Amino acid sequence: MKKGLLIVFSGVSGVGKGTILSKLMPMKELNLVYSVSMTTRKPREGEIEGVNYFFVSKKRFVQAIKNDELLEHARFVGNDYGTPKEYVEKMIAEGKNVVLEIEINGAKQIMEKCPDALSIYIVPPSIEELERRLRERSSEDEQTLMKRIAKAKKELEDMDFYEHVVCNDDLDVAVEDVRKIILKEIKKKSR
Repeated sequence: MKKGLLIVFSGVSGVGKGTILSKLMPMKELNLVYSVSMTTRKPREGEIEGVNYFFVSKKRFVQAIKNDELLEHARFVGNDYGTPKEYVEKMIAEGKNVVLEIEINGAKQIMEKCPDALSIYIVPPSIEELERRLRERSSEDEQTLMKRIAKAKKELEDMDFYEHVVCNDDLDVAVEDVRKIILKEIKKKSR
């Protein structure tokens, strides 16, 4: 059985990563599974434990780091996030293509440890459009929103670290661009 791909999928907060992935995940030809991250942040409305994230205490998160249970971990806007190693390794061994939706510091850790990982970075058409999308989402207070915008500006400077950069100006076009990138990598790996 062929091993699956490790796909590092990143982009600034509010750029539409989750929406793009929600359209890609059901595509059978891509054979995707979503890696569920561990986080110390509180669940947002509608998020499900073990589906969207593993919501844990700070103490449990620190224990996971000490026990080398995470492929990567990072702090983002006051909360900790990490990728549980065991699940990812099991899925890749089964031939699944594992998608890690992670922020840039975690992505860099993964790409340093796994140089053959496929990396895709989603960018907004502009900072102004990104701010509009974040405000429309209404999931944070003004101070947190401003932190996200400031962090986004800084993170956009690092997009060259990724193998592929896709602009999410038109959702359907962005989805198709990412689909083609993944299919090309699957075909390349199966040669």
